[in-house]
Amino acid sequence: MREFVVGLSVLLCFSLYANAELPSSQPNVLMICIDDLNDWVGFLGGHPQALTPEMDSLAGRGRVFANAHCAVPVCSSSRASVMSGLAATTHGSYEIGPRYEQLPALVGVPTIHRYFKDNGYYIVSGGKVLHHGFSGRLAGDLDRSIGAKKGPRPKSPLNRPPHWSGAWDWGAYPVADAEMGDYQVAKAAAMTLQEDFGKPFFMSVGFFRPHVPLHVPPRWFDLYDLEKIILPKTPKSDLNDLPRNFLVINDYALAPTHAEVIKYGKQRSLTQAYLASISFVDHCVGIVVDALASSSHADNTIVVLWSDHGFHLGEKQHWAKRTLWEESTRVPLLFVGPGIKATEECREPASLIDIYPTLVEYCGLPVNRYLEGVSLMPQLKDASTHRERPAVTSSYFGNHSIRSRDWRLVVYEDGQEELYDHRNDPDEFKNLAGDSAYKAIRDQLGQWLPEEAAPEFKPNSERERLQRK
Repeated sequence: MREFVVGLSVLLCFSLYANAELPSSQPNVLMICIDDLNDWVGFLGGHPQALTPEMDSLAGRGRVFANAHCAVPVCSSSRASVMSGLAATTHGSYEIGPRYEQLPALVGVPTIHRYFKDNGYYIVSGGKVLHHGFSGRLAGDLDRSIGAKKGPRPKSPLNRPPHWSGAWDWGAYPVADAEMGDYQVAKAAAMTLQEDFGKPFFMSVGFFRPHVPLHVPPRWFDLYDLEKIILPKTPKSDLNDLPRNFLVINDYALAPTHAEVIKYGKQRSLTQAYLASISFVDHCVGIVVDALASSSHADNTIVVLWSDHGFHLGEKQHWAKRTLWEESTRVPLLFVGPGIKATEECREPASLIDIYPTLVEYCGLPVNRYLEGVSLMPQLKDASTHRERPAVTSSYFGNHSIRSRDWRLVVYEDGQEELYDHRNDPDEFKNLAGDSAYKAIRDQLGQWLPEEAAPEFKPNSERERLQRK
């Protein structure tokens, strides 16, 4: 575990729009988290048609970590890792399930909100931040909640085939942005940012879209011509060189299989709906960021934006999340704040568990010795600074991905492997694990595999339920 101590004297100054004078007080934190957002944003280039002007503008004013990855590719577990700064192999949550406060390994581990509160910050949160919210023993982690709402759903499905999960519907609904829960959270956050809290604040704002169901108002669908939608590459031969054990991942989840999506002719309209949802949430991000820019806090606030995991829309013939491939693990991650120059993106591997120690160091707080993440402060100062440690992602017990700057190694519980060269194969089409020419690369990456992993805390895992059927 690396430790960092930083004083306020090292902080340079910044405004949301340009370098300014030194901050007069301890910096505020605005954390924006987005559910199920993959790399389909303009500043990452994940989809050529994605329209995300607000996030792109924000990214252009700070540091983008273009090789950032989640600790767990599923909502509740990923967010537990972000909020605790601990890997899944420590807290024992690898799938949808237990609340933060239910995990024995996290008893006594302060959330990032609690840590900042204990160090003099005023804490505000709204929307989806922790998967199950700040309740129970975590209720005291906040000074104020600005609410959390989901958008309305139509009385009957708009596009969902009858036997698909109820969550997997999509279409233009409702009529107005103001009816959407995310929009209401954005407006509440914008209003709150105009206040003077009398002390530095830590505000987290969580948006639900583009999580399914993909219902957003018509004007966001109108941005994307259905017939001109560019679909991801899904070659039929893509899975031929892969281990078979992890290909049943759809059986654990509620998502349709790629074969089902193709059978019902839904890939194009689902892709349009996902893009529309991204553009809608981009607008919500803009509401919050614009409010900060017009507030008295603009010149003394660091903004960090991230998504809890990626999302497949047919890549590797998979839908949704939970895999250990690029489209499931790669996430947007960026920092904008005083002293962070708007220079080139950082291509070094980063993990979402690095957010906690980064903000602690940036804000000059005492070192939190619980944290397993490594501060990104060196890369905030200089994007080219090398990071030795790769990004480690775990999905279900015993399955791990190791993502370096140029390579991805996947090792499954039964010992089967995948190896991809991202310099020449960014889509991960060619598995090199069986090629002896790459043994040295495999061995080098394999050194970062977890030596010990906490067992799945959930008493009845999704895999176990499947096996009993």
